[in-house]
Amino acid sequence: MKRRWNLSVWGGFLIALAAPLLYLSLFIRFPVTRDFPWAPLLIFGAGLTLIARGLTRAYREPQIYRGKIAGWVLMSLGIVLLALFGFDLFYLARQLPPSKGAPQVGQKAPDFTLPDKDGNPVTLSGLLDPGSSGAEKVNGLLLIFYRGYW
Repeated sequence: MKRRWNLSVWGGFLIALAAPLLYLSLFIRFPVTRDFPWAPLLIFGAGLTLIARGLTRAYREPQIYRGKIAGWVLMSLGIVLLALFGFDLFYLARQLPPSKGAPQVGQKAPDFTLPDKDGNPVTLSGLLDPGSSGAEKVNGLLLIFYRGYW
């Protein structure tokens, strides 16, 4: 009887390999999947489960399915990839030092110019001092910066 390729092992490894690539290209754009990477972790889980299924198939029916050695190699690579992904995201990313040049809470912000929604330049000093428009003097200003992709 001719032995068949164990596609669960190879497909599972490709799925596990796609998890960090999808995180860096797609899931990092959305706060719900960027702040805690639950979607890539589920993809890793699905890939490693498929590899484990292929390994059990290779050991239960060795006369039909291949993959005893390749399955263990790919399972090890998948686990190492998951460990590196977790180490990078949960440990190294948290070790970034805070910016020393960022203004602190309650500190006066430096004057800057940014475009508004129509592309016209707006300065912080222009917002704080309405000038000749006749409006009353502004005592403070709340700035909101949106972080992310548009």
